[in-house]
Amino acid sequence: MQKEDIQDKIASIKAEMAQKVVGQDKLVRDLLVGLFAHGHILLEGAPGLAKTLAVSTLAKVVNLDFQRIQFTPDLLPSDLTGAKIYNPEKKDFFVRKGPIFSNLILADEINRAPSKVQSALLEAMAEKQVTIWDETYTLNEPFMVLATQNPLEQDGTYSLPEAQLDRFLLKTVVEYPSESDEIEIMKKFSVGDDIKIKKVLTKTELSKMQKEIEKVHVDDNIFSYVKDLIFCSRENEEVQQYLMYGASPRASIWLIKTAKVLAFLYGRDFVIPEDIKEMALPVLRHRIILSYESVAEWVTPDDVIQIILDTVWVQ
Repeated sequence: MQKEDIQDKIASIKAEMAQKVVGQDKLVRDLLVGLFAHGHILLEGAPGLAKTLAVSTLAKVVNLDFQRIQFTPDLLPSDLTGAKIYNPEKKDFFVRKGPIFSNLILADEINRAPSKVQSALLEAMAEKQVTIWDETYTLNEPFMVLATQNPLEQDGTYSLPEAQLDRFLLKTVVEYPSESDEIEIMKKFSVGDDIKIKKVLTKTELSKMQKEIEKVHVDDNIFSYVKDLIFCSRENEEVQQYLMYGASPRASIWLIKTAKVLAFLYGRDFVIPEDIKEMALPVLRHRIILSYESVAEWVTPDDVIQIILDTVWVQ
């Protein structure tokens, strides 16, 4: 694909999504970054902030299969992956595949699911495969999990294990719209929902664009900058007073990959430090673990990441 064609496609995707999703620029940015980077996203925000709407709209725009799974405490792994079912007429078993066999999976309120279900989802996210009885099945490509969790409710919820949190490429905090966006939302949806979304991208075009992203250049200074950021989270005394554990090497890898996607979305074939800074919050906020004292003092991961960004200078 030509560079001009790629930028036209990206602009068209954003324009189509803007018809349904109002004022959530960071959410749309992170959805596109996750899509092009082959990564999963954890969406956290209060109810009614267009999380589900944004994901379903993205699926329509890029012409991918979409499944929404409502996670509840009584959900079973087989409800997610599928199961072998006995056929009394043929006197044998057949596999009925579950909703996980799709391109975009919206795991709604993931923290309401028990550990066995989360374990089944973890295998799908990490290995892009599921096991049904004694057989393993490869999932469709592209495969992307977008999980939502409501930070307001704690009753009947199960905290996600650290291993599973680290499998998410990004943790996106969905914020309330501005006053002007709130008015636009009311005007748009008070006259009926008859907005038609066009399909902008095919799976073949998506694959070609993902290959183009691999060609985005990363200078050695950028690698050094990312290394310094990550080591600051592990060794800097000012930062360590807030943390139990710093970021893992997976954070370094994903910072580089997401920065390459961001540069690509902005029409550049090289990464600049601002790309790293822009992706630092969603990449790192679920990969650093605050100390008990920090939690008690209402320090947030975003606060600590900002301290790291202010401490480390670009070489």
